[in-house]
Amino acid sequence: MKYRQLGRSGVRVSEISLGSWMTYGGYVENDQSEKIIDRAYEAGINFFDTANAYMRGKAEEVVGQALSKYPRESYVLATKVWAKMGEGPNDRGLSRKHIMEQCEASLKRLQMDYIDLYYCHHFDETTPMEETLRAMDDLVRQGKVLYIGVSNWTAAQITEAVGIADRRLLDRIVVNQPAYNMLNRAIEQELMPQCAKFGIGQVVYSPLAQGVLSGKYKSADDMPKGSRAEHSQQTIYFKKYLTEENLHKIEKLGQVAADLDLTLTQLALAWILRDARVSSAIIGASRPEQIDDNVKASGVELSADVLEQIESILNQ
Repeated sequence: MKYRQLGRSGVRVSEISLGSWMTYGGYVENDQSEKIIDRAYEAGINFFDTANAYMRGKAEEVVGQALSKYPRESYVLATKVWAKMGEGPNDRGLSRKHIMEQCEASLKRLQMDYIDLYYCHHFDETTPMEETLRAMDDLVRQGKVLYIGVSNWTAAQITEAVGIADRRLLDRIVVNQPAYNMLNRAIEQELMPQCAKFGIGQVVYSPLAQGVLSGKYKSADDMPKGSRAEHSQQTIYFKKYLTEENLHKIEKLGQVAADLDLTLTQLALAWILRDARVSSAIIGASRPEQIDDNVKASGVELSADVLEQIESILNQ
C-alpha cells in the first residue's frame, strides 16, 4: 500500500481508503462488516470513512467496534456532520449547536476520544459560515478533532471558507470530499485547481461509479443478486451511470484493463490516483475479497499512452 499526504497536512493516509456508505450498519451484517474492516487494515489501509448520517449512527458504531482492537495511532478515522439526526428543528445543519452535539454523539458511537478528520457533510445555507468554521476550530482546540474538511461544497464556498479562516485565524480546511470517477469528472474544471491553490487535497467517493466501473452491471434492469444496487433504496445513484453510452465505454475500458493484466476496478482506481491532487480514493466493500482486488490499484502507474487511450474512450 502506498501513502499520500492528506492535503497539505502532515498526516499520511493510504491511497485506498474504506468507506461505510450504504454498507455497514445496513444490509451488510455486522460480523461480515468487521471481517471486511479487518481485511482492509491487514492490507495496509489506514484511512476509514463514515458519517453520523449513515444508517442514523449505526455505521459509526460498527466501524468504531471493528477498529477498537487496533492501536488508535495506527489509523486515521473520518466522520461527518450536517445531516438530519432527529425530528427537532436543530437536529440538522451546521450550527454551533448541532456540530457540538453531534461531535459528542459520534465520539460515543465510535467509542473514541477524538476524530482524526471531521467533515461538514454538505453546505448549510441557513448558518453563517463563520459560525460553522469557528465551531469546527473550537473542536480542534479542544482536541476532539484533529483536522477539518468539507464535502459536496462548491469551489466558491471553499474559497470563502479559506478567506474567513485566514482572517479570523481559524483552523484551515485540509481536505475536500467530492464524487469523482471516470464517468463523473465535474470537479476537474474548477474545484480541483482551486483547492490545489489552498493546499486542500481531494478524498474522492464513488471512484467506481457505485460499482458500475467494476463491469458487473450490464443494464439498469439486471442488477446482480446480493449487490448494493439491489438492496439500496438510493438506486438513482446507480442508474444515473447505467446508460448505454457508459456501458459501451466500460466494455472498451475493460479491454484496456485486460491488456495491462488489471481488473477494470483496478484500472478505474489507478486512473483516479494518477492525479497527485487526490489524497485517497474511498472504496466500499460488501465482501473481504473486494478489498483484495481494490488495494492492488495502489502504486499502479499508467503510462502516457494508456492515459491517452483512456481519455479517447471517455470522450467518445
